[in-house]
Amino acid sequence: MHCERTVRRRRQVDFLKGMDISSLPEVERFGGKFYDNGKEEDLLRILKAHGVNSIRVRVWNDPFSEKGEPYGGGGNTLPVSLALAERAAHNGMSVLLDLHYSDAWTDPGKQVKPKAWEGLSFEEMLAEVGEFTEKCVSEFLRAGVNLTMVQVGNEITNGLLWPDGKTPNFKNIVRILRAGILGVKRAEQNAKDSGIIPRDRDAIRIMLHLDNGGRNDIYRNWFDSYFSEGGEDFDVIGLSFYPFWHGTLEDLRENLSDIAVRYGKDLIIAETSMGFTLEDYSSREGLDPKDRKGMAATKELADRVKFPMTPEGQKAYMEELVRIIRSVPGGRGKGYYYWEPAWLPVPGSEWATEAGIAYMKEKGPGGNEWANLALFDYEGNALPALDVI
Repeated sequence: MHCERTVRRRRQVDFLKGMDISSLPEVERFGGKFYDNGKEEDLLRILKAHGVNSIRVRVWNDPFSEKGEPYGGGGNTLPVSLALAERAAHNGMSVLLDLHYSDAWTDPGKQVKPKAWEGLSFEEMLAEVGEFTEKCVSEFLRAGVNLTMVQVGNEITNGLLWPDGKTPNFKNIVRILRAGILGVKRAEQNAKDSGIIPRDRDAIRIMLHLDNGGRNDIYRNWFDSYFSEGGEDFDVIGLSFYPFWHGTLEDLRENLSDIAVRYGKDLIIAETSMGFTLEDYSSREGLDPKDRKGMAATKELADRVKFPMTPEGQKAYMEELVRIIRSVPGGRGKGYYYWEPAWLPVPGSEWATEAGIAYMKEKGPGGNEWANLALFDYEGNALPALDVI
């Protein structure tokens, strides 16, 4: 069975209808369950039944303190995320591998080096980036996962692996990203040479991913700087777009239209979400809201969005988002990944533990701040927005 899966040629799908479900193993471990039309079912089966054809999974280097305390947020080590990717493969889905190059969350506000890379020279760190990337990609390919895309860094708007790769130091940013990109290519070539994958298999696509999808100035400045420093070629520009943070859908449409022509790259909304309620789940669980960070989408933020944060508003948002992606010039709009649609508010699953907060030097407390942005309600019932897929 495994051999048959690895020799079959993998082809890219025309339009990606994806989900980032990286926290799923943790949600399940703490008792989270999912229902479609009142029937309990495995989440992957529910997503497949609704037309999802791709899964995005993040990998952190070492999401544990030196005392062995987990950092939370799904605990996405390579083995944890690989097992999830294998589940996706068993359900006929492709996989986007999201490498953060950190031991916990990275985004424009934090890009913390892995503990094991602290104190290394820049050249030594570049070697680690390449080796870690090659190892992760190799493991996914050996497992028979339909790995079609790799994200080299996560929301790298302000760079990665700070302080060495922090903007505006694009010379270093380019070298770091080149190390990662070449790591992907080495792993892929080795897999072909050893017969793990066919030689005529479609090449793994490389994504570079920024946030603030409605800000055309950010994208122009970033990619102009990247290419002016001789940046390694890649295939896909990934964008995060959250309507309560990143502008209007019209802002997104204008940015997509511009950069599709300006850079000649395919475009994917690598992260998006929309709320289905403004009700705080804490009261339902008998929790004190002060014991967690709070809701990512508050009433104040919801007022910025033209759709109401209701199940119907969430569905309408997804319908318009898909129309915008499909309208990108030259057919360059290749799909989307909804971020953490299954992050249920089960006690124990939280964005970060005390150890994780200390590592990232973030403000606490932990808890689940994303539950009202999922595609399942607080009890795990599938919401109407899934029907858009």
